[in-house]
Amino acid sequence: MPELPEVEVVRRGLERWTAGRTVATVEALHPRAIRRHVAGPDDFASRLVGRTLGVAQRRGKYLWIPLGADEAVLGHLGMSGQLLIQPVGAPDETHLRVRVTFTDDGPELRFVDQRTFGGLSLEPLKDGVPAPIAHIARDPLDAEFQDAKFLAALRAKSTGVKRALLDQSLISGVGNIYADEALWRAKLHFERPGTSLTLPEAKRLLAAARAVMAEALEVGGTSFDSLYVNVNGESGYFSRSLNAYGQAGLPCGRCTTPITRVAFMNRSSYFCPRCQKAGGQKGIAQKAGARVPAARKKPVAQ
Repeated sequence: MPELPEVEVVRRGLERWTAGRTVATVEALHPRAIRRHVAGPDDFASRLVGRTLGVAQRRGKYLWIPLGADEAVLGHLGMSGQLLIQPVGAPDETHLRVRVTFTDDGPELRFVDQRTFGGLSLEPLKDGVPAPIAHIARDPLDAEFQDAKFLAALRAKSTGVKRALLDQSLISGVGNIYADEALWRAKLHFERPGTSLTLPEAKRLLAAARAVMAEALEVGGTSFDSLYVNVNGESGYFSRSLNAYGQAGLPCGRCTTPITRVAFMNRSSYFCPRCQKAGGQKGIAQKAGARVPAARKKPVAQ
């Protein structure tokens, strides 16, 4: 599923190609792509025609295009969704779900989705954010992201730190790929409980998450196949820079120990068993119900 860098690349493309343009026609070619719009495809199309699109916005993995101050088109790419800008008359994509044309007769906007897990809907705005996603936290690249608040919440979590990174109510935009990459950079095991992290460790993890996503954004995100592309159909190439995710069996870039893959939340976690040791942590031992030897007890830094 596209994560923050990939969705931000698409948002920037939409900002360039759709802001200020007025909708001429809307074709909802597959009802599942509009399933989150409870009034149905016809209502979605009729309410969008004649509206002028604002500047595309993003929170975490969600995109929206304001239609004035009170309403917006909300989009989620799901596993395979694509928002493409195509010349009028270009051949239809096999999995074209929604087509939007404009009164200026310029390039049209197309929503393409092979697996139809994504979708579009019209939603009311709540303090400038679509109501269905108002609960989602800001992401670490957001200028208004509150580091201190996140660090305190992270260190209060008794669950594993990767599970906390994937909690979109705590921090948005981080998915499986960038969680593994951030944990590798921070030299932290994904099962470390948040409560076991010292403040310097938590700060190191946040800095790593911020850095890895910024670097991915610079090169268009991570593409493993043709499903994730930007609005011009181009793939990102951060996959060439991955140190942990998808690297099972390959040598760690720091210590040459083979990267390990294990099952995690119906997905996978990739980590270096030497650089990101699971054993020896007070929090992990307590989580497992084991007694921590007195000689290994150390005060936790504040």
